[in-house]
Order: sequence, then C-alpha cells, then structure tokens
Amino acid sequence: DSGEFFFLEMNTRLQVEHPVTEMVTGLDLVRLQLAVAAGAPLPVAQEDVVFRGHAIECRIAAEDATAGFLPATGRVAAFRAPAGPGVRWDGGIEAGTVVSPHYDPLLAKCVAWGETRDAALERMARALEETEIAGVETNLAFQRALLDHPDVRAGAVHTTWLEGAAEEVLAGIAARREADAAVAAALAAWCRHTARAPVAANGARGAGSGGPSRWREGATWIGLP
Repeated sequence: DSGEFFFLEMNTRLQVEHPVTEMVTGLDLVRLQLAVAAGAPLPVAQEDVVFRGHAIECRIAAEDATAGFLPATGRVAAFRAPAGPGVRWDGGIEAGTVVSPHYDPLLAKCVAWGETRDAALERMARALEETEIAGVETNLAFQRALLDHPDVRAGAVHTTWLEGAAEEVLAGIAARREADAAVAAALAAWCRHTARAPVAANGARGAGSGGPSRWREGATWIGLP
C-alpha cells in the first residue's frame, strides 16, 4: 500500500519466466550461464544491458481452469504451435505425447514481444488463437479469456485479482467454448454437404488438423534482436 517494492524470493538460477528477459534484452541467458559455469568471464556489464519493448509469457498447462485448475492427463491427439515475428514457443509436446499424472502439468511457455505492452498483448492474443492442442484439457481457453478482460488489458490487476474476477473469466471461457462448438458443428455440416471427411463437432479447436502454423505457411519473417 505504501508503494514500496520488496523481494518475495531470490533464486540463483534461471526462472521459468527467463524468456521474457531474453526477449526484451536480446541476451541468451542459458548460453551465458553455461559459459560462466565453464569458467568464462561474463561478457556484458550491467550498463551494456539495454531493454527494448515489452514481453508477456503465458504458461500453457494441462489443467482445467473451470474445475479449480485440476491437472489433466491424456494423449495429445493434434498439436500446432504458434509462430511468426515476435512469438516464441518453448514446449516439449507433439502429437502423440502422453501427458501423465507423474509430472508438472506445464506443457509449454508462449512468449510474445512487441514495441509496446498493447502490441505484445495483441500478438499474444493472436498466438494463443493459433495454438491447437487436442486430446488433453488445457488452460488455453483460460489464457484467452484473461487477455479479453479489460482489467488485464489496462494492467489493473494484482495478486488477488483473479479471486474477484473468477466469475467473469469463467463466463468468458464458457462463451469461447460455445463459439468453438458452433464453429465445429458448422464445419461438420459443411464437410457432410461436400462429401468430404466429417469433422467431429466436439468443440475442439481445430482438432485433427495438426498442420503447420499459418505464419510458417505464408508470412514474411523478420529478424528481431
């Protein structure tokens, strides 16, 4: 309340959010850590570190946000990662991967960079819409609903914000699932009409497509520092 900042914890290792630092500084923290561990001097001083733009990370986990974030298990039936300028996907799954109950439910980290926070938010929204994971329940719908919330867009959140906004976020998840189911049903009807292979109207986002990212197919790649 006083406006002061305090450390909650200090860990002398890379954190799960380290890609955010890498995106805004252009530094490869893993490479630097290994080099220093091997005895090499740190090649940069603090004054050499220059921040550029804004980066946001979403943790994609096998869990059901509508059931108290209960971990989920199963086999990944179809998978497509997002791509394109300013988007980074750190993941360890593919179609056929079995998500077991014996490990942390984290499947991947999606990081989006932009010149401004608004640009990073828009890029993240596009990346999450492009992400497809079928066969296992994930928190993708939850992440998308968060990005749609005006408080998140305005940066008006705090450590207990979700407790008060839970109903709104869950309603957003339900609305998205209904929209997905309607689209799936329409596609199934279209496939039957055109005598093509039917598409299961189960509400899955692109289930079974597993194709390459639209960015990989046709977008122009640009270099980012």
